[in-house]
Amino acid sequence: MRKVEVEPYQEKWAAMFLDEAKTLREIFTEELLEIHHIGSTSVPGLLAKPVIDIMPVIKDITSVEQHNVEMKQMGYNPKGENGIPQRRYFEKGGDRRTHHVHFYQAGSPEIKRHLAFRDYLRTHPQDKQQYGELKKTLAKQFPYDIAAYIHGKEQLVREIESRALIWHAREHENR
Repeated sequence: MRKVEVEPYQEKWAAMFLDEAKTLREIFTEELLEIHHIGSTSVPGLLAKPVIDIMPVIKDITSVEQHNVEMKQMGYNPKGENGIPQRRYFEKGGDRRTHHVHFYQAGSPEIKRHLAFRDYLRTHPQDKQQYGELKKTLAKQFPYDIAAYIHGKEQLVREIESRALIWHAREHENR
């Protein structure tokens, strides 16, 4: 059974992302357009589960399965869409999870959502702190119930995401 653990931000998370991104670039070469570090480990100062979330943006989402063998060789478990249409999801580390990879095809609205949330938290310390404190509380309250932990975050995540998308639109409108 996987324990829900939330830790203070660690500098090594950025390096772990870069190492994994390099290997993903080698596998997906011309198909890969961009690759982003997302999720809580991508926000300096935010409490996080120590799992690196990676979001490659790919030309054609259907091409991802052609690389399942190489992903397995890297230690990843292919999970298909895993509940989110037009995504390809991979986990690494089993019950001691270390990485999640979320592939999206260029143009997916999920890309903007993830990047807006990340960038908003990077620039809004009060929301970052509130989110981190909630995660810490939920991890203590539900140490072996990841579903309850995730459910407990949903309302605040929706609120922050709503503010983040408005903020993101304004930021890009002014450029």
